[in-house]
Amino acid sequence: MPSLGDWTVPPAAQPRPDDCAYDLDRALSAIMGLRAVIPADAFTADILGTERVGNGVLIREDGIVLTIGYLITEAEEVWLTLADGRVVPGHAIGFDYETGFGLVQTMGRIDLPPLAFDQSSSAQLGERVVLGGAGGRTHSVAARIVGKQEFAGYWEYVLDEAIFTAPAHPHWGGTALIGPAGDLLGIGSLQLEGSHDGRPELLNMVVPIDLLRPIYDDMLKLGLANRPPRPWLGIYCIEVENRIVIAGLAKGGPAQRAGLQTGDLVLAVAGTEVSELAPCFRKIWSLGHAGVEVPLLIWREGDTFEVRVNSGDRNRYLKAPRIH
Repeated sequence: MPSLGDWTVPPAAQPRPDDCAYDLDRALSAIMGLRAVIPADAFTADILGTERVGNGVLIREDGIVLTIGYLITEAEEVWLTLADGRVVPGHAIGFDYETGFGLVQTMGRIDLPPLAFDQSSSAQLGERVVLGGAGGRTHSVAARIVGKQEFAGYWEYVLDEAIFTAPAHPHWGGTALIGPAGDLLGIGSLQLEGSHDGRPELLNMVVPIDLLRPIYDDMLKLGLANRPPRPWLGIYCIEVENRIVIAGLAKGGPAQRAGLQTGDLVLAVAGTEVSELAPCFRKIWSLGHAGVEVPLLIWREGDTFEVRVNSGDRNRYLKAPRIH
């Protein structure tokens, strides 16, 4: 994740008020810079770092900020830079691994207009949107929706229908995908290499806002969605020539404790052959809740054998949010 600094989006890529049917500057004022500090001994510190920088979006007048969850996972400090330059502390309320969303509560009143939710399922391919970052127009990108399709992430993550936009925002984490009506369609998560109109191009993957609606109240009250946790193995996988390769292991996670190694190939899950990430993860999740035993057929250096992994609840490995 790149750091936010003294930079601007090229003028030709910035959104223009005349192209919007809403008050563009008012909508962008709901977006703020976010900096999170994570303890060095946190479970995610080695992978995600101990200082994370991105964006957050004010979604309620009482100071509830929506961001992408990896920015605030295990945060002991959260600082928010508002559109008028003020810096205020925040508290990480919680995050949801299934969707990727995270929520922050500002500590005190900030008197800014929040962004209302739109219906992301109604967003159309080719639609003009704005990917808004903290700092207004010069830190935002005029874009179009170029894809709505399944996305699988190597960290045991699947979205049935992610939103993809182009051109890409250079500081994508926690950006606001603003639709034609000036409302929030989703939250920026990743930058990916892709293609548009047959040409290679960097894209942003955005988590659709519709995924927040069923879990929103639970996250506010409980810090997480009120549903049984999925089985988690702690494997980081990639697809190589129709094979699933374990490219990394969470330190001390279930897969590492079961003896899996980097470079192992996952051939089958509970007797079902797998060659793509999404079907592999979905098969693991179909076996039950966190704690269920997951049989994997593994290929390693010419040998094929079964490993039975006692899955875990990912949240139990993480430090709880702290008020500072």
